[in-house]
Amino acid sequence: MTVEILPVPGLPEIEPGNDLAAVLRRGLERAGIDLRNGDVLAVTQKIVSKAEGRVVPEPPGGRADAVAEESVRVVARREDMVIAETRHGFVCANAGVDASNVAEGFRTFRPEVPAASAARLRAALADPSGVDFAVVVTDTFGRAWRRGVVNVAIGAAGLPSLIDLRGTKDATGRVLEATIVALADEVAAASGLVMGKADGVPAAVVRGVSAPTPAVPASELVRPPDEDLFRESPLQAIHARRSIRRFAAGQVPREALAEAVAGACTAPAPHHTRPWLFVMVEQGALRARLLAAMADAWRDDLVGDGTTEDVVTRRLAKSDALLGDAPVLCIPCVRTRGAHSYPDDERAGAEREMFLLSGGAAIQNLMLALHAQGLASCWVSSTLFCKEETREALGLAEEWIPLGSVAIGKPGPDTPPERPALDVSAFLRFADP
Repeated sequence: MTVEILPVPGLPEIEPGNDLAAVLRRGLERAGIDLRNGDVLAVTQKIVSKAEGRVVPEPPGGRADAVAEESVRVVARREDMVIAETRHGFVCANAGVDASNVAEGFRTFRPEVPAASAARLRAALADPSGVDFAVVVTDTFGRAWRRGVVNVAIGAAGLPSLIDLRGTKDATGRVLEATIVALADEVAAASGLVMGKADGVPAAVVRGVSAPTPAVPASELVRPPDEDLFRESPLQAIHARRSIRRFAAGQVPREALAEAVAGACTAPAPHHTRPWLFVMVEQGALRARLLAAMADAWRDDLVGDGTTEDVVTRRLAKSDALLGDAPVLCIPCVRTRGAHSYPDDERAGAEREMFLLSGGAAIQNLMLALHAQGLASCWVSSTLFCKEETREALGLAEEWIPLGSVAIGKPGPDTPPERPALDVSAFLRFADP
């Protein structure tokens, strides 16, 4: 197979409201290019956005406000660089907001629906003779593991964006198990060889592409969240983790729980110890006995403090709705084995506090590790108020101190809103030298 890449030079500056299809048709004619069966016309996002009026004045807050407007989720942030997910599902630098090749004081956003833009151009450029060609709208993306940008497809019409080769055989006869080819991205990258940002060539024809049918939309190029192993940077994950109190149905894989405990055990602890134990209680008879024992202890304490019966009932029902419905209930515990012995109460008390603090750090690590695997969690103080009952129900030795409960499961239908921006000045102080 031989592939040709034919630039379409000499296109005029595109303004909002221009008939882009007509401009491209005249450019193809001047270049002496007749579209043929199997051709792919690659068009940069920039001229599509300009024609569709996606050129906007710089907002008062500059690029940061423009990026926030186009973002639905921040993936990573470092200094003034933001990697964000756009409304289209694309993950890219600065949510695709761009100031290149536009007038001073303006920026471009991506087309509202790039696939629709590609389909409109394809329909408008259709030849009465019925030539079967495709259109790809391209944009430049960076890549997580490599330097430099390459053209990728953000919208396509008339060709399969993905070709699934799983189940077919390679040249040696071996059955392919994981190979899915991003054909639209390959075409877009090829077109970039003749469409440099400084060359004034915003369109090209890629000829000789062998594409099976049916067409697959470019939206299929975006990896689904449940397949995304790099959905958030470590720093962003700390901000993004929220306490989830309603869980979806389904068991939590024990392998995921083991991974989370491994992460929890990286927490700092005194004297090179690992003084933690994480008891995972799945739904069943043991869970029922544990919750019943806890409820009895809470009821006695609340009634003893003068709490009215109806308030006690509401509190217990609220707790049971969370702890009882969660697919997994984790009881994190800490012990002070390995602590130094001090004759005075002050240092002995501080030693105990060190171990309790390490337990809190381990719980935080546990919940972050769960979040990193797409699982939801919520810490509640429950077992702190009924330690003896918890140890008895779980068969734990007296040395173990339960540190509340962590409800664990798959995220439910109610997604908490993104955390509001925090003014850290109330929590941060730089000491004078």
